[in-house]
Parts: sequence; structure tokens; C-alpha cells
Amino acid sequence: MGVHSHDFVETYSGLVGFGLDRETDEKTVRYYLQKFSDDKLSEQLLGRLNDDELSEIFFMISRILKNHLSEPEYHSLFLKDD
Repeated sequence: MGVHSHDFVETYSGLVGFGLDRETDEKTVRYYLQKFSDDKLSEQLLGRLNDDELSEIFFMISRILKNHLSEPEYHSLFLKDD
């Protein structure tokens, strides 16, 4: 079994919508991120993005990781270093 998981999107049955309340917003973003990172979807979508869109996604994710994770958290949670 791999080191990555996407269990939330497989089991979540709540509202997928944004702007109602913080809890629903967080669950919706988590749901979208897991759907977005699906191998088949990303294989189709990423090649269609222009350079600016690709760069925007990369730098936004990098900025969020840097701003909200410590160095050890980055290595253990994102890079999955042992």
C-alpha cells in the first residue's frame, strides 16, 4: 500500500459547497483537492493548462505549505520522509 491517502473523498457524504460556514468550506476544499489530485483527472487536465495556470497552482501550493507547516511537518506530511 502506498504512503498517500485520499479516504475523505471516498467517504464524505456532506454538502459540497462554498460560503455557507467555515466547517463546510474546509470540507469542500478538502474534497476538491482530493478530486483534483486524482491521477486520471490530473493526467488530462495538467497538459491543458497554460504556463501561467501551471505556475499559479505550483506557487500557491508552495506558499501555503511554507506559511503553515514547520520544516519537520513539511518533511513528514508532504514529502512523506521517514
